[in-house]
Amino acid sequence: MEFTVKQIAGLLGGEIEGNGELKINQLAKIEEGKSGTISFLSNLKYEAYLYTTEASAVIVDKHFEARKKVNTTLIRVENSYTAFTQLLQQYEQIIKGTKQGIEQPSHLGEGTTTGEGLYLGAFAYVGNNGKIGKNVKIFPQAFVGDNVCIGDNTVIHSGVKIYNNTVIGKNCTFFANAVIGSDGFGFAPQPDGSYKTIPQLGNVIIEDSVSIGAGTTIDCATMGSTIIREGVKLDNLVQVGHNVEIGKHTVIAAQAGIAGSTKIGEKCVIGGQAGFNGHITVPNGTKVGGQAGITKTWEQEGLSLNGTPAIEFKDSLRSAAIFRKLPQLEKRVNELEKKIKDDKQ
Repeated sequence: MEFTVKQIAGLLGGEIEGNGELKINQLAKIEEGKSGTISFLSNLKYEAYLYTTEASAVIVDKHFEARKKVNTTLIRVENSYTAFTQLLQQYEQIIKGTKQGIEQPSHLGEGTTTGEGLYLGAFAYVGNNGKIGKNVKIFPQAFVGDNVCIGDNTVIHSGVKIYNNTVIGKNCTFFANAVIGSDGFGFAPQPDGSYKTIPQLGNVIIEDSVSIGAGTTIDCATMGSTIIREGVKLDNLVQVGHNVEIGKHTVIAAQAGIAGSTKIGEKCVIGGQAGFNGHITVPNGTKVGGQAGITKTWEQEGLSLNGTPAIEFKDSLRSAAIFRKLPQLEKRVNELEKKIKDDKQ
């Protein structure tokens, strides 16, 4: 598929500096650009490549000032990174939009309704009484249970497992082997030391424009719903426990784990391998460092937390500085104790 620089600039609301009739058929990194490709410059560490790239066009910030002669065509926009992301999204939609139809063998359950543009890959299974929107793509070997609702333009990649009664919004993406709606970790201790399984009777609700990474698991609620709000982005291998609620536009990096009934606010940023106790609340705008352990409810919005148990980021830096000096401090204390003892003698 081929577009002109002028067409791309029109899509991005950009201004052209150079030849707007050049043909673009591929995206590329600026250092790997060839004729017919388009790239972008956002991080000025890569500015040197702007003067040597063979890309036909490069997207740059509106107020960027080149220090040397530029041989490629420029598209000037308010934010080059955001604009290139938009272009990637459009390109992705074009690629995904080519997949349509129902491959065989596959299974589409009784009473399940589907919208236009459905793609159901080979060996995929969709249960009974579900509702599937327009342009949904379900790739081979995916499983969708009974009574599942899936909104328009959602993509379910190979190996994804979606349990019964899950509700999914529009424009969501589930990457390979994500598991949505499996039982929460609910076991009641018994007097003899054994554990009795607590039935998990709730479901999972995932709102619009959510991305779920490969191997991520989201447990169904014991009662009610585990809820992932609009715009949430979960990396690979994230564990979300039963009855958890994650607020709008929160992002969580790989291997983080959230215990049951915890509520995480909107627009939080959570680093990899962070862990959260159950039944706590994390307010809006909180930033959590990698491997941090959140053990209690925090009240103030917008804090940066780090360490285990987590404390405010600046305090954690001071604590780390002191920790590094502990061997020296121990030596000084031992010397002082010896001097006091000698003075007494």
